[in-house]
Amino acid sequence: MSDRIESFKILDLFSGAGGFSYGMEKNQHFHTVIAVDFNPNALTTFKYNMPDTQIITGDITDAEIKKQIIESSRKLHVNMIIGGPPCQGFSLKGKKLGLNDPRNFLFNEYLSIVEIVQPDVFTIENVKSLLSTSAGWFKNQILEKVHKLGYKVSYGILNASSFGVPQARERAIFICCKEKEINLPIGENNIVTVREAIEDLAYLNSGEGEFEQNYLYEPTSDYQRDRRKNSKKLYNHKASNHSNIAIKKLSMIPPECGKEHLPRELIGKQQFSGTWGRLKWDTVSPTIDTRFDASSNGTNNHPFLNRSITPREAARLQSFDDEFVFIGAKVQIRQQIGNAVPPLMAKAIADKIYEELGV
Repeated sequence: MSDRIESFKILDLFSGAGGFSYGMEKNQHFHTVIAVDFNPNALTTFKYNMPDTQIITGDITDAEIKKQIIESSRKLHVNMIIGGPPCQGFSLKGKKLGLNDPRNFLFNEYLSIVEIVQPDVFTIENVKSLLSTSAGWFKNQILEKVHKLGYKVSYGILNASSFGVPQARERAIFICCKEKEINLPIGENNIVTVREAIEDLAYLNSGEGEFEQNYLYEPTSDYQRDRRKNSKKLYNHKASNHSNIAIKKLSMIPPECGKEHLPRELIGKQQFSGTWGRLKWDTVSPTIDTRFDASSNGTNNHPFLNRSITPREAARLQSFDDEFVFIGAKVQIRQQIGNAVPPLMAKAIADKIYEELGV
């Protein structure tokens, strides 16, 4: 093998609020030097938490933005790219056009930047259905394109819960490297439960809480201690202000149960089994989405309190440390958290890459 890499300087495309980068930086040999997204609100949060990173706000299909990305990447010696390009065209209906489907242009733009910057390694994160749709046809299209760029690839589905994240979140991951094939990390399956993640925060009722407040209770688990160790204050722990009817419904649902305890006339039009569900203390959370603060949306309600989970509780279930502060309006913050790559899963990917390529 050629010279090993001492420092990984990352370009984070489609960075969002920065979960992927924040997790990568938990390995001291990785540092995100540039973050790119079209969402200024998400980048405000990114910059607040990782102030040393250069922020580029804009659409990577814009010629000037792309030029800025490439010039900055060369100036800052980027040797790694990460990101999860949206792929709306990867569906049964999209097979006819494949990677030429205009809905997949962002994926092609991602790979075009890879081709120009020529990083030593790049990773792609996406929905797990990317691998199986149309009997793997889209996956094969991606592999063919990556191989043509001169990279060796390993890919598969990672479940965040295998890496200490208290959430059953499955994502497709590709690790692409010029030098050698790098296998995906293998988790320890050391499950962290909802109780271990958020029990110390179980005291707010609907509408209660502040953007910044003192911790009220001591941590009750190692996971809580780890998340709290760099934070003197508690941020983003503010409960949704639910309607009276929503609170009434939740009060009728016993701890860790769901809408099966509601009278039929109160269930409403929601047909999905998970709606109005409460989280269960002693297992992992289902996937955190961008509407975790709506009591009727899914299994997003507190195990026993009559409210949905707060942004900080959702962030804990995503494995963000408490020092990571989310900035913006309520809807912006829930999108930032729900769309994020869980940091502890990102750290596992970084650790594996460093094991294979680092000094």
